[in-house]
Amino acid sequence: MNEFDYIVDDELQGLRIDRVVVLLEPSLSRSSVQRLLDEGYIQINGRQVSKNYKTKFSDKIHLTLPDPVSAEIAPKNIPIDIVYEDDDLLVVNKPKGLVVHPAPGHYDDTLVNALMYHCGESLSGINGEIRPGIVHRIDKDTSGLLMVAKNDASHIHLAQQIKEHSFHREYQAVLLGNLKEDIGAVDFPIGRNPNDRKKQCVNGLHARDAQTSYAVLARYRFFCHVKCVLQTGRTHQIRVHMAALGHPVAGDTVYGGEKNDFGLRGQCLHAAVLGFVHPTTGRYMEFEAPLPRYFTDFINKIKKANW
Repeated sequence: MNEFDYIVDDELQGLRIDRVVVLLEPSLSRSSVQRLLDEGYIQINGRQVSKNYKTKFSDKIHLTLPDPVSAEIAPKNIPIDIVYEDDDLLVVNKPKGLVVHPAPGHYDDTLVNALMYHCGESLSGINGEIRPGIVHRIDKDTSGLLMVAKNDASHIHLAQQIKEHSFHREYQAVLLGNLKEDIGAVDFPIGRNPNDRKKQCVNGLHARDAQTSYAVLARYRFFCHVKCVLQTGRTHQIRVHMAALGHPVAGDTVYGGEKNDFGLRGQCLHAAVLGFVHPTTGRYMEFEAPLPRYFTDFINKIKKANW
């Protein structure tokens, strides 16, 4: 077991305890935190509380991460593009359309099912039975590089880098319209949309600082091809920030409007570069995934149609 202690400060007081623990340990999912609360692995001032408990200033949080149990997910022989692998971690190039972990409607056709087949039980158990090894995630219709931890020590080390914003994550996207500046940055806090819990928005509920820098790689008549670098890693960050600028990601029917008239299946967004410090060797490593076929086909379509 691993144990952690925290003190609630001004920024965290008044929030639900499950929300606070997710903020303190971003490697944990909300559902896994709620399960830990129900089972008594999270205590406030030495006592068990419910997930609805609102934290108070100077509350002492004690978190115990139990030893992982065998996941009950069915391994499935789904081909995955492994860019790098060693005893501690994998870097996977996820294709567009592949769900990362089991969810309603996707219980046996996810990246996790593929990882269980490839790695067996050699995956971290911190995030619970449905997310073994998953340190961070990208959306179903976002392609590109994803980190997977093979053991809890690596998971904690990598999650800490995400928490400290020391991961290097670079995306490429096609946006509707043209950004005014060739180079710029967006610094809008992001939180949950109060009208739709599945969406995020600028200045939403419990909004947190979010920064995205961007550079225009190519301009077209109705689109621009950009590079975006995450300074933070909030849910749907690039999609929300670009939409807030008035230039949503092409094909994004969540933040860019209900219509997708461009022949795309979901947003044109690719996690192209991933850099991090290896949890065991301490060496900085960086990987790059070339633009996938759907992305280059769309760029060629734009050029041919003079869009």
